[in-house]
Amino acid sequence: MGAGRNTLIFSRSRRRKSVPSTGTCPYASGDPAPAAPAHEARGRLPQLVDRHEAERFIRQFHDEQPGAGEDVRGRMREVLAEIDRTGTYTHSPAELAFGARVAWRNAARCIGRLYWRSLVVRDLRHLTSADDIAAASFEHLRLAGNGGRIRPVITVFAPDRPGRPGPRIVNDQLVRYAGHRTPEGAWHGDPRGASLTAQARDLGWKRDEEPFQVLPLMVREHPAARPEWYELPDDAVREVPLSHPDHPWFAGLGLRWYAVPAISDMTLEIGGVRYPAAPFNGWYMGTEIGARNLADTERYDLLPMVADRLGFDRSSERTLWRDRALVELNVAVLHSFQEAGVTMADHHTESQRFLRHIAQESRHGRETPADWSWIVPPVSGSATPVFHRYYDAVDPSLRPAFLARQPPAPGTQ
Repeated sequence: MGAGRNTLIFSRSRRRKSVPSTGTCPYASGDPAPAAPAHEARGRLPQLVDRHEAERFIRQFHDEQPGAGEDVRGRMREVLAEIDRTGTYTHSPAELAFGARVAWRNAARCIGRLYWRSLVVRDLRHLTSADDIAAASFEHLRLAGNGGRIRPVITVFAPDRPGRPGPRIVNDQLVRYAGHRTPEGAWHGDPRGASLTAQARDLGWKRDEEPFQVLPLMVREHPAARPEWYELPDDAVREVPLSHPDHPWFAGLGLRWYAVPAISDMTLEIGGVRYPAAPFNGWYMGTEIGARNLADTERYDLLPMVADRLGFDRSSERTLWRDRALVELNVAVLHSFQEAGVTMADHHTESQRFLRHIAQESRHGRETPADWSWIVPPVSGSATPVFHRYYDAVDPSLRPAFLARQPPAPGTQ
């Protein structure tokens, strides 16, 4: 895979398309976002937002935010009148921030929801151009990276509106490694990035032959637009070189992983309004990298190599060489992030925190939907407290929520 049988090359040569700075966010002080330009078409536009969803959210906002300072009935009349007039409505900055945080609280596959109230919400709904969205996404990574003390951040760009769908980020994460098959049929890099790699190459991006090459960010200004691509600036991408506390040779493998897992291909839905470009992040749990990204057979598939370097007997599955190599790989990931001063949780601690989250939600009279297959860690599952219990059923209608991206709704194109 590199210069030697068990060596991965550590390098970061990149070509870059520059983007302008977005400057200071004009809504950071809480000033309202500008209203959408008036449409010149006669009559009412197709109704994009479900009135009942809007009503339900406004009531929830005022129920959970008693200090909101607005008359709920007055706000409801205002929202419904705007829907009747334009087909949608505009959230206030406070409503947007509350909705984004509750969407995280409702994320049934996330074990790290204890800190949902701490989510930093960047209201950038005024941005629609690919250049501005790319620049703001890079700033998102800088803010979230926070010198290694990772903080949860979401950046919300323009929503879908009747006749004017919002922008889309093509990448599933703001940072993702390239991957492709060699002429011999072997994988080079991350197979998870193969589709994005092919798309980027079709757009003119040049791939380097290294196993951890950061893909460019690809942005569509609307669903039918050709994506624009942008190399990620070095100062926006923090990567952690991996080493092992007991095996000096491990550092020579050239393994690394990025610090901020920012999901960028999901739609944030709040009160019926859909924000198709709303990248968000928490911080990594070690097993996400050590037990999945680097270990899965359809990803980097490193367990055989690590087992060989450790001298484990791979002649039979009964030697548990996979399990032993998996533990050592996870030890290396946790050790490396700690040495680099980058926030990372271990699966035992995070499991205990999740049960604290459930207890807190219960005191507020709220259920905690959870997908057991995602909540239970992929290493030592039965040794964690989240394994030994049932969870509230996942309600697919629960809102606000982060949703798998769907084609634009009728009336938006």
